[in-house]
Amino acid sequence: MNTITIVGLGAGDLEQLPLGVYRHIKNSEMLFLRTKEHPVVKDLAEEGVVFDSFDEIYEKHDRFEQVYEEITEVLVSHAEKMPLVYAVPGHPLVAEKAVQLLLELHRQGKIDVKIGGGQSFIDALFASVGADPIDGFQLLDGTSLRLQDIHMNQQLIIGQVYDAFIASEVKLTLMELYPYDYEVILVTAAGSKDEKVERIPLVELDRAADLSNLTSLYVPAVKGMEASFKQYGTLREIISTLRGPNGCPWDREQTHQSLKKYLIEETYELLEAIDEDDIDHIVEELGDVLLQVMLHAQIGEDEGMFTMEEVIESIASKMVRRHPHVFGTVEVENAKQVTANWEEIKQREKGGAEKSVSMLKDTAKGMPALIKAYEYQKKAAKVGFDWPDVKGAWAKVREELKEFEREVENNSETAIKKEFGDILFALINVARFYKVFPEEALAMTNTKFYRRFSYVEEKVRSSGKTFDDFTLEELDAFWNEAKKKNIE
Repeated sequence: MNTITIVGLGAGDLEQLPLGVYRHIKNSEMLFLRTKEHPVVKDLAEEGVVFDSFDEIYEKHDRFEQVYEEITEVLVSHAEKMPLVYAVPGHPLVAEKAVQLLLELHRQGKIDVKIGGGQSFIDALFASVGADPIDGFQLLDGTSLRLQDIHMNQQLIIGQVYDAFIASEVKLTLMELYPYDYEVILVTAAGSKDEKVERIPLVELDRAADLSNLTSLYVPAVKGMEASFKQYGTLREIISTLRGPNGCPWDREQTHQSLKKYLIEETYELLEAIDEDDIDHIVEELGDVLLQVMLHAQIGEDEGMFTMEEVIESIASKMVRRHPHVFGTVEVENAKQVTANWEEIKQREKGGAEKSVSMLKDTAKGMPALIKAYEYQKKAAKVGFDWPDVKGAWAKVREELKEFEREVENNSETAIKKEFGDILFALINVARFYKVFPEEALAMTNTKFYRRFSYVEEKVRSSGKTFDDFTLEELDAFWNEAKKKNIE
């Protein structure tokens, strides 16, 4: 296999082209350009340099992966006949996917590749915008920009922002984090005589003119903590500060045990917000639940026991392991199969269920009694300990009601309490057959009672009287009014 020499055309004019690269190009018997849309190419053509470009391949495909794969195939095919030079904008090792594909083939011993050098556009770009790379920066690809890759406290250089469509996608991604009027800088042909530097509000990014394959976007780092409140790293820093030596005395005193009640309270407040279908409230309460998670993780780190990264790794690896139909090759047809696979994998991870330990041992630990009863029944039902249909569950409810009435007549306080518990347990069994989560159902009823009773309170207040001035029948009439008004 003949050698494929890869060189970079730099970011500017022919005068800025390194001598070694110039000689490779001039002496090559076969020269390929990723694109002829580059300031150097016109000058090379005037000097009589003959070349082929891959611009047409970009027009053929809808996905960039297909473009890079075809470029690689063409280069490998021609290298079987003779040595060739492949010239790319900038530096060969900066933002060049086809080059990486060629290097992978080289590592596998299938082809011979040599990097002939070049000048990256990065140096010229920093000079154009007057920024210092020592402050920290990220180099990202505009064609595959992901929100989770962006660190707002660093400068961003986003390459390949070459048309309005890519610019629009980049803008929408950035606006998830940055203000719509945040000033960004578009740099085209950095370092060349045709260099263009344009400062614009982020919202106007996709309306900018003269976007090309020589265009990059520079996004300055945000200044101040408040500007990056949307980022996980900022929240992590806030929690660490609160627990630190100069932080909040209350936060420093907290332990896993002392925070338990707050986690339960915040969880129930989130459930209430969900029941109310109040989006703003849901956002707020999700934040409060996340705060509890972050505090527990920070306590673990302060005590040298575990870190937030370990918590994230634990759940991320579990999600991948237990979803082989998404991240692997397993095929499923419905949610029931997904649940069965989940349980099977779970048991395999735990080394199989120990025969000497009840399968209910770790079920719904720390949960309220209503939820625990539901989970106990659900776990028992999985091994066949359940009524064959809902008729048996209803019969059990009627049986428990009679036993409760009998104990009420006997006036046995302990027995009354136990039999009332049996009624609740039997009703929860009925709920399972109708796919009703009892905790959710009771929470809905609580909310309904709260709203209707609030209506009754308002009627009493507006009358100028007190509750003592109304009979139960009159108050019940207000309640029925609330029902007629569909107050839920």
